[in-house]
Amino acid sequence: MNRAGLLIALALSLVFVVLYLIRPELDMRIAAAFYDAVTRTFPLRSDLVAGIARETAMIIAWSICTPAIVSLLVKLVRPDRPMLLRGRTVAYLVITMVLTAGIVTNLTFKSYWGRPRPAAVVEFNGPWQFQPWWQPGGECPRNCSFFSGEAATAFWTYAPASLAPPAWRALAYTGATLFGLATGALRVSFGGHFVSDVVVAGLVTFVLIWLVHGFIYRWPRTRTTDERIEALLTRLMWPLYTRSQKLLGRKPARPDPDKASGFSPTKIYMSDP
Repeated sequence: MNRAGLLIALALSLVFVVLYLIRPELDMRIAAAFYDAVTRTFPLRSDLVAGIARETAMIIAWSICTPAIVSLLVKLVRPDRPMLLRGRTVAYLVITMVLTAGIVTNLTFKSYWGRPRPAAVVEFNGPWQFQPWWQPGGECPRNCSFFSGEAATAFWTYAPASLAPPAWRALAYTGATLFGLATGALRVSFGGHFVSDVVVAGLVTFVLIWLVHGFIYRWPRTRTTDERIEALLTRLMWPLYTRSQKLLGRKPARPDPDKASGFSPTKIYMSDP
């Protein structure tokens, strides 16, 4: 997650925009390749193997993030115990997953952009007019096409790929890219998304992950440590934990600094100067 990666993402974004300025019909032409005019459907939508592949892709992505989620939940319930994973790893993976698979896609663009899915446009026996990716305000009321949430979830694997050992990182990035593209290709073949939905999902996801990685790991003014994140979680949850222990008739012990990342009820943890 260095400047070279960001420059590549920005260059690809420019190529994408220019390509669609020159060939604005690309989305419809590619979607038409998967549409059967006789049955007036996208046949792969009912294909069992393709459906299993779609579900498997989401299981893989969420399975990679699950250890970080579990580590966070355990820490919130038992702030007196050390985290199961490193604090920065947990924060990085959980924050990027929430942003890419949740807030930016499903709660923002897909809810308000209004772009109909391919299977919902009149050219493919749907009720609504086609809307180009750059133009908001389509007829779709909710859970719309732009941009692909499942592709963004698959491209989220850029985050764990960035934590791979340097010798394996290029291979991990390649795998994340292919995984995201394959997942997006399935959604296109189902008539669930246009190609531009998938491309934008990949580019936006990478940029979001690049920003969060810089905030947590790289930038001197904001980067932090595993111990500080763990201590912050301990401080946040300690009052609630002590109350719950008192209700159960137990007396919670003050956390050991070595086991709870230097927790102190009066100490405020700041990022590195």
